[in-house]
Amino acid sequence: MRRRRGLGHGRRDLVMAAMSIRPHLLCVGGEDHQLRIPFLLELARAGTRISAAGTGDPAPFVRAGLDYHPIHFNRFISPLADRLTIRQLRDVMHRVRPDIVQSFDTKPNVLVPWAARACRGVRVVRTINGLGWVHSSRSPLAVMLRPVQRALHRRAARWTDMTIFQNRQDQAYFERQGLSAQHRAVLIPGSGIDLAGFDRAMAEAATPAQLRQRLALEGAEIVMTVSRLTRQKGIPTLLKAAALVHEARPGVRFVLVGPRESEGPLAVSNAEIQRHSPYVVAIGPRSDVPALLRMADVFVFPTEYREGVPRALLEAALAALPLVATDMPGCNDVVRDGWSGRLAQPRAPHELAAAILELLKDRAAGRAMGVRAAATVRAQFGLASTVARYRDVYLRLMAAGASRDPAVNDSRPDSSARPIRL
Repeated sequence: MRRRRGLGHGRRDLVMAAMSIRPHLLCVGGEDHQLRIPFLLELARAGTRISAAGTGDPAPFVRAGLDYHPIHFNRFISPLADRLTIRQLRDVMHRVRPDIVQSFDTKPNVLVPWAARACRGVRVVRTINGLGWVHSSRSPLAVMLRPVQRALHRRAARWTDMTIFQNRQDQAYFERQGLSAQHRAVLIPGSGIDLAGFDRAMAEAATPAQLRQRLALEGAEIVMTVSRLTRQKGIPTLLKAAALVHEARPGVRFVLVGPRESEGPLAVSNAEIQRHSPYVVAIGPRSDVPALLRMADVFVFPTEYREGVPRALLEAALAALPLVATDMPGCNDVVRDGWSGRLAQPRAPHELAAAILELLKDRAAGRAMGVRAAATVRAQFGLASTVARYRDVYLRLMAAGASRDPAVNDSRPDSSARPIRL
């Protein structure tokens, strides 16, 4: 990525002027959008007006005092549903009248720029937090759909003022494929972790002994994952690795935390999990993940999915757990093999099992890696620094709008076509 040029006095004055106003941000995401509430609250404390729209439960946003607008979209292939979502997004933009629309997640990153293209004065920022199933799966359908999704991203880039990447590999891919303009892209690792909030949740949680007793896991060595229980998240590979670990170390129990029933055709079946009982236990989605992490001996993240930077892996690192992850974009931004954890190739159960067994056998080395991983996350992925970088992007866009900077303000070719004044 090109080095950012220094601001001239005039441009610097415009940025300072933008800082004196309170930009109104509409943040759009999917069903796990509530995980971004700490990010949004930190932005609000920094002086940004916040509205949110998503497909998840409104209650957490209401409790946080955030303006929330429910929308519907289908995470799977559904052109008719996508058209409805675009109309809903436009309706929300009319009601909210934001200065900036920020999108996260695969489908919103395509649909939000499309919805905003006719809304004069609205800046669009999209965060590429992973490339999704289409670019992760080896299935014939996914391979067939990749050119289609690339075309959609290329089109969305025309109506996007800034694209934020969470890892360098995704940024390089987008630049190679012409899916974003290099001068309108920036790298901001991860979505930010609320360090103080996580520490507080750990301190206030039930003790590991209490949790082990409730889950009938007393005396077991626990290997944990927190993930949607889907094929592209590597759960079938993890189950095969669990069988190998069980042969070598029968006292180990694998605890799977995360939803399964909501994952449609990509979900791992209950029968598949039950075949590995009793050494594999699926306990479903939980709201006490920091507490659960305290009782684990090793954390494994077997994804075959192109993640942004996985929040679950960041939280496990904060808990100073020995980490095993696949060598995938986003994961290898957190785990440095042999230093802050172990990396295994995706779809390689024997390699995954060997890494897990290594950390279970050499507890001192595992603890040292966990401490290094925690230090990495605290230094590079803290919420306050992440929010400051996002706010800097927003203020620069506001300043560029005031100056009619051609590199940002008029970068969308169709921005003048049948404009709708908000």
